[in-house]
This record gives sequence, C-alpha cells and structure tokens, in this order.
Amino acid sequence: MKRRTLLCLLPLLSLVGSNSRIYAQATYHHYVAIDMGTLGGPSSEGCVPDCRYLNNHSAVIFRSETTNPDPFASNSSNVFDMGNLEYAVIWQNATAIQLNPLVPGYNTFAQWVSDSGLIAGLAENGQIDPLTTSPETVATLWYQGFAWTLGTLGGASSAAQAVNNVGQVVGAAATAVADPNADGFGNYYVPWWSVATEQHAFLWQAGFLFDLGTLGGTDSVAVAINQSGQVAGYSLLNTPVNASTGIPAMHAFLWQNGTMSDLGSLGGTVSQAALINDSGQVIGTSTLAGDQTTHSFIWQNGTMTDMGTLGGDNSTAIWINNAGQAVGYAQLAGDATSHAFLWQNGTMTDLGTLTGDACSEAYGVNSGGQVVGDSGSACGGHPFKRGFLWQPGGAMVDVSTLYPPLANGWTLGGICCINDLGEMLGTGTLPNGDYHAVFLVPCDSNHPNVAGCDYTTVTPSAVAQQ
Repeated sequence: MKRRTLLCLLPLLSLVGSNSRIYAQATYHHYVAIDMGTLGGPSSEGCVPDCRYLNNHSAVIFRSETTNPDPFASNSSNVFDMGNLEYAVIWQNATAIQLNPLVPGYNTFAQWVSDSGLIAGLAENGQIDPLTTSPETVATLWYQGFAWTLGTLGGASSAAQAVNNVGQVVGAAATAVADPNADGFGNYYVPWWSVATEQHAFLWQAGFLFDLGTLGGTDSVAVAINQSGQVAGYSLLNTPVNASTGIPAMHAFLWQNGTMSDLGSLGGTVSQAALINDSGQVIGTSTLAGDQTTHSFIWQNGTMTDMGTLGGDNSTAIWINNAGQAVGYAQLAGDATSHAFLWQNGTMTDLGTLTGDACSEAYGVNSGGQVVGDSGSACGGHPFKRGFLWQPGGAMVDVSTLYPPLANGWTLGGICCINDLGEMLGTGTLPNGDYHAVFLVPCDSNHPNVAGCDYTTVTPSAVAQQ
C-alpha cells in the first residue's frame, strides 16, 4: 500500500494512569458495528486520518475493490493498489452509492465529505501521462451520484483534498512548467500522481479552478478549507535546496480574500499545515532550528505556538475541532515510544495506551472532546492495531469491547474518524486476511431503536472485565 493509505494503519501511542480517580467515574455507550461490505471484491477500507470520511449526518465514504481487473495495476506508481478496480462509495441510511468517474471504468478515491453531502476526491481519466508513464488523475466533486471533473492547471493531473458545505473545493493541480523540485516536494506532500511538473494549490468554486500560487517557490498544496473559505496548506518559499531537508524552505500558509500569507515556522526551514477549523485556527508540524526535530504547532491570530511533546523530540498534530482541541501523537522521553495526545488551552495531555500496549496515536476528536485512534504493542509499521475511544473524564477503551462481535469474524483494527454524534469509522480484517470498512453506531439517545443495540452503559472497569 502507499504511504497515504498506511496513515490509518500505523500502530502508535499510550495512556496516563495518574487520572484513574477521574476515569472510574466515566461511562461509555455500547455500539453496533455495521460491516460496509464491498462492491464485489474482497476488500474495502475507510481509514485515512488526514481526510474526512464521516460527516455529522451519518454519511460515510470509503473505497472498495470490485471484481474487475485494474488495467493500470501493473504500474508501480499507481496509488490504487488493491489489484482490481476500486471505487469510492458513499453509504447513508443503509444505502450505498458507487462514485463513478466521468469516464466510467477507472478508479475513484474520495477524500472528504461535507455536512451538505458534497464529496471531494479524484478519479483516473483513463489516460497515461507521457512525462511519467503513470495514470493521470483529475480532481472530482460528487453530489447525489453526479460527478464534476474540476480540471488541472495545465498539467496532466490534479486531486481534490477537501470541500466545505457551500461547494468550495481545494487541493493541488499540476501545471505545464517543468519542476526540478518535484521529487523533493513529493516527499512531503504525497501526490496521487507521479510528478514531473510544478503543482500548485487550487480553489474551485462555481465552476472555475483558481491557481492560488505559491509563497515564492515552485510548488504548493492546499489541504483544508473551513466554512468561511479560509484555506490552509503549505508552499515552497524559494528554489535553493537545503541539505538538512532535501528541499527548498517550505512553510505553512493561510489563504484568504485573495492573499496567501506565510505562517512561518518554529525555527526550522519546514512547516506544514494539516487542518483548519471554523475559527481559523491552523494546526500542523514544523521543524525546529537545525531541522532535526519536528513539533506540532497551532497558529491563530498571527501567532504560531509550539504544542511541544510528551518528553521526547517529536510530535505530530493530526486533527482539530472547532473548540480548539487538537489531537495527534508525540514521543516520550528517549523517543522509543509515542503516545496519543489531546492539546487544549496550552496543555498537551498524554492519553496513554490500551492495557499492555506500548504506543498509541490519536486521529480524530469531535465537538464533545471524544478522541479516537489506534493503540499497539509496537511503534511504527503498518499492521492493524486496536482501535480506541477516549472521552473526557474517562479512560482509553478498546472499541472492540463495546459492540457484539460480527458473525463474519471481522476484527477491528484502526479507528480513524468520529463525528459529533459519536459515530465512528474503522477498518479491520477478516479471518481470511481481507479487510472491510465498518461503521460503528452508538446506542444512545441520538440513535433510538437501532437493531441489536444494548442501551445500557458501561464503565471502563467493566469493559476491562469483559
């Protein structure tokens, strides 16, 4: 699998025992697990933590393998790597809709679903880029089964990264200008195509694709947009390559009202935005002076603040809610292990791990402060780990203890998303090694009369006994 796909499968981070007096008072709801199934092929998945695969109206997007062979599967640079053709799917109200490309028969990939039901992603157009001999992709917007191709900036490929509720879409698109920094920039932003030309951040709205430009270098990418139309991303600043990073200086940016502003760094030559919330707070990572360590940052009102670490050298922020609570993972002293963290009001809290694990990583936090992610016995690598749920006043709980086992023997691995209703999306394995995306519905007052629901609550200690 490619690096972007692996993000949700990485095993990481751990839990704090010093809060046990508070933890014992918290209760958790049971859940019902709904297997998303496939489009006929053996596998499906729905976990890419830097994307939004679950909205606040119970709509789920995921990717699924079909039974049809992929004509580009032998291409080593093809990001669609299950072997057969893959399509994005939106599932809501027990109905699955396949998201086809405008040119039927080729792979599609959804990356973001808005609360208004708009879906941003990309689709192969069936062409091969003559400069790279790789399949071309085009940024695509879907709504109620209809697809719009958003185009490129003169080059062969593009990809949409995010969309807000009013249909403004952001991402990156190739230009026609040859790019000597293409490979280096690609090590930081993993594009959905092999790169030979410059790629620029774009904003699409009302049928027009706008080049947002750069901060002075050759390349940029937009990774997120909020409901006010503020765009976050990162861009090269110049062309000289730094020996410490292998690329020119690169900084996070905020684009608004036609202007791209440099958000700076924490002292190093590289910073990257990961997400922006509706308050205009931007999170991401930045190297410190010397470019040997990387810390999470939060930027607001012109100031970039170092979130710090949990005692080690490095940390990574992944998600932020509209209340300014951010989650991710950070190394502990010695850098041998990493733990999930919750950052709020200037303080980074170690969320620990599930019992017996060494590492954990937080991928999502909702408006209620519930945090989800993975916990595992080892740090690094890509095998599926145990999905966790943490909530204020509670302990980190193994999500697989909260729902009745599925008859097909499916075993939960990662939890990458949680919405404001407490619904979660995960990926896990079947006994034969195939994997499926699964939607997890809480048995609470927001979800009455759900078949198979146990509406009693449990404490973390009771869950541990189970």
